[in-house]
Amino acid sequence: MKLPGQDVMARPAGEHLVTHRVKLPRKALERPIRQVGKRVLMALLVLVATALIVYADRGGYTDNSDDSVDLLDAFYYATVTLSTTGYGDITPVSDGARLTNIFVITPLRVLFLIILVGTTLEVLTERTREEWRLNRWRSALRDHTVVVGFGTKGRSAVQTVCATGLKAEQVVVVDPSSKAIDAATAEGYAGVIGDATRSDVLKRAEVHKARQIIIAPQRDDTSVLVTLTARQLNRGAKIVAAVREEENAPLLKQSGADAVITSSGAAGRLLGLSVLSPAAGMVMEDLIQQGSGLDLVERPVVRAEVGKKPRETDDLVVSVLRGHRVLGYDDPSIGPLQLTDRLITIVRASPSAQVAPHLRPLSGD
Repeated sequence: MKLPGQDVMARPAGEHLVTHRVKLPRKALERPIRQVGKRVLMALLVLVATALIVYADRGGYTDNSDDSVDLLDAFYYATVTLSTTGYGDITPVSDGARLTNIFVITPLRVLFLIILVGTTLEVLTERTREEWRLNRWRSALRDHTVVVGFGTKGRSAVQTVCATGLKAEQVVVVDPSSKAIDAATAEGYAGVIGDATRSDVLKRAEVHKARQIIIAPQRDDTSVLVTLTARQLNRGAKIVAAVREEENAPLLKQSGADAVITSSGAAGRLLGLSVLSPAAGMVMEDLIQQGSGLDLVERPVVRAEVGKKPRETDDLVVSVLRGHRVLGYDDPSIGPLQLTDRLITIVRASPSAQVAPHLRPLSGD
């Protein structure tokens, strides 16, 4: 097992690791050719407007060549004036023409220059604007979900959590691959490029303010190191981690994980169940897919259910959570339901509606 200071998060061969970088989701930008076309059109409109203003007041201008200003002269004057060339062969001589130059032509000249150098200005201000967005994002981020690893497991986990009503703005993805972070930001999640075994990378994801942390990297040793680091930074967050090998699950729990999912073992058990009963396998697959068919959810006991047996409730109760114990629905020690109990039930999913705030989904990885 590598030490926390080493890069242990697997990434595609040959891909350069960019550390300590936060990427926020963006709106789709226009194509460059369209942006350039719009700016050229705006510049032409300013040029035409200036020429028409000069031509309308052509009596207040003089031309050194023939003392008269026609439409061509007006466009010529507008061009050299807006570009700040200013040859001086055509000049305003009347008070009205000079006032027009002060209050109209000069602002149009400034607007014309801004349009032409707009791309340069955007580059100069992009860093400041991005820094401002990051500061605002950090100050507003509270009780969010951090997902370490945006592979198949991480992506499925965050989709399941978001299916219950969690907003995409409340999800931060950490991954060493810039391609994975680009995919995450494209789906509306904030992303941090870096090795999650390093505490400074997790701090950039504001893990110390997170409510829940999902750890789903490609390697078990990485899961252990990330869990240790995350638990050190946040003592109260709920940490759920995934491992490939069953023998590594106890080590993860000792490292601070509240729940550990063995991905290979879970897949193997589902395969075995499907062999014995394809229909049972389909039901289990349906249960772990949040938002369609049947959903497995956790909810509190309502007052109308206090004193009843689990089988007497309207929902199909699978287990009762009492304190830190999970009791089966047929456990004789349950007795009457208590107001402090929580029920794990199977409900019919409603694709058009989000899960109520008091319900929490229970899904496999």
